[in-house]
Amino acid sequence: MTVKNLDDLLGEGVQGRYVLVRSDLNVPLDGDRITDDGRVRAALPTIKKLADAGAKVVVTAHLGRPKGEPDPKYTLAPVAKRLSELLGAEVALAGDLVGESAKALTGGLADGGVVLLENVRFDARETSKDAVDRSELAAELGALVPGGAFVSDGFGVVHRKQASVYEVASVLPAYAGGLVLAELDVLKKLTDDVKRPYVVVLGGAKVSDKLGVIANLLTKVDRLLIGGGMAYTFLKAQGYEVGQSLLQADQLDQVSGFLAEAEKRGVELVLPVDVLAATEFAADAANEVVDATAIPADRQGLDIGPRSRELFASKLADAQTVFWNGPMGVFEFEAFSGGTRAVAEALVKSEAFTVVGGGDSAAAVRQLGLPEDGFSHISTGGGASLEYLEGKELPGVTALEGKN
Repeated sequence: MTVKNLDDLLGEGVQGRYVLVRSDLNVPLDGDRITDDGRVRAALPTIKKLADAGAKVVVTAHLGRPKGEPDPKYTLAPVAKRLSELLGAEVALAGDLVGESAKALTGGLADGGVVLLENVRFDARETSKDAVDRSELAAELGALVPGGAFVSDGFGVVHRKQASVYEVASVLPAYAGGLVLAELDVLKKLTDDVKRPYVVVLGGAKVSDKLGVIANLLTKVDRLLIGGGMAYTFLKAQGYEVGQSLLQADQLDQVSGFLAEAEKRGVELVLPVDVLAATEFAADAANEVVDATAIPADRQGLDIGPRSRELFASKLADAQTVFWNGPMGVFEFEAFSGGTRAVAEALVKSEAFTVVGGGDSAAAVRQLGLPEDGFSHISTGGGASLEYLEGKELPGVTALEGKN
């Protein structure tokens, strides 16, 4: 892969030059309060390097899933505030994306200054399935930064063919940001010359979200540990009743195929042996530990049990490479966070190359107060990581290839 990068751009000189940066600032919010600023902190180094070098930095990003029009619930105002605090300098927020406010702020930007454009998904053309629409928006973004360059640094969106990720790379000289390159470097270590045993831990709610990655990983891993809500579809496929637990009945045939494929390939597929079975989906729900093969009809599994935690930890102990994506239970509820904590702590203790695959897993690490430096890498892009491991092309990366 031939990609020009941030260092190449800095080497060319950016003093007084506009640089449009696509960052991933899609942070979780509670009202207007950011509950996890991990993505903001991850985006900071590229923005700071450019600002320190005297560039006029224009940042574009999305937040949530607005319906192609302005929605105050999804304003980037809390992000602009946090970015200002971390950068130690004001980051002005434009009141629109490519309108009068954006034009005024970018037009008056001083060398070393930073402007954040309002949520790019407030414009329906960003996510349009029509390439003409997306190209039109990309051209308008490019017009905000005359004579400028584009730095793609939002790894969490590089699997999307969207205007600010894909088409804009054809409008401006394009470069890969440090975060995107670091993420790709880590993912290559999970696919090329992997140190073994190679263990993957998958959790989260739905098997259907991870069909492709499971199918691909079964050809590569030595051990696959399945927890979270998706484990109950695996247990059901083995013939066990799962009570009121989350179940994707339409995936049972697919999961049965995975079980057969794992056995055929000699991949050790590990499922929970006990679960915390609750009376309802609630933080204070009454619960008891039951065998995973004997979940009562009126109960639902909300976390893996203590024997499963020990089992999973033991299966991680000798690993040399580990990829983890998805919590083991409803970690947002303290009573059902123990399984996720057990897996995370096993990785912290491990001497393996350990990668936390973004999304809820990364949020869990921070929410549970675990040391981020206890892992080799915490990804900022759950979906992008999974699609890469599934063997799919990432449009936001292919758009940069061969750009000179």
